[in-house]
Amino acid sequence: MKLAWNAVLVLVTAPNLDTSRALAKAALEARLVACANGIPRIESHYWWQGKIESADEVLIMFKTTKAKLKALEKLIVANHPYDTPEFLVLPIIKGNKRYLDWVSENVSMTPQPKAALREEAPSTKLKAPKNTQTPTTQQVAEPRAQ
Repeated sequence: MKLAWNAVLVLVTAPNLDTSRALAKAALEARLVACANGIPRIESHYWWQGKIESADEVLIMFKTTKAKLKALEKLIVANHPYDTPEFLVLPIIKGNKRYLDWVSENVSMTPQPKAALREEAPSTKLKAPKNTQTPTTQQVAEPRAQ
């Protein structure tokens, strides 16, 4: 199946709302995403260091384009408090054309100058909360065009 759209959905979990908001803001300011949705109070269960663990987390859904994935993943890994943050990429097979065009247009714009970012917001480098665990990172491969 050939995908008609350049847009993708990226899923990232965070340990709390403050972390999810900081990651969303950093990605938006860098123009790596057009939109970020935070879904609080998800319950995660996973294997970590040989044991089954569970945690309350926030799921962040980023809307972006394929061209921005590498830079977005770099930003998330560099600023995330987990050793192995979740970064899952899902293709968008169909969607409202105006919305998908809006996603592409908004990640294509030039980001604010770094000096302006420093004045408006403190550093986006986040501190890891105590006793933080995470599941293994996996990235879903995009389906091949046929």
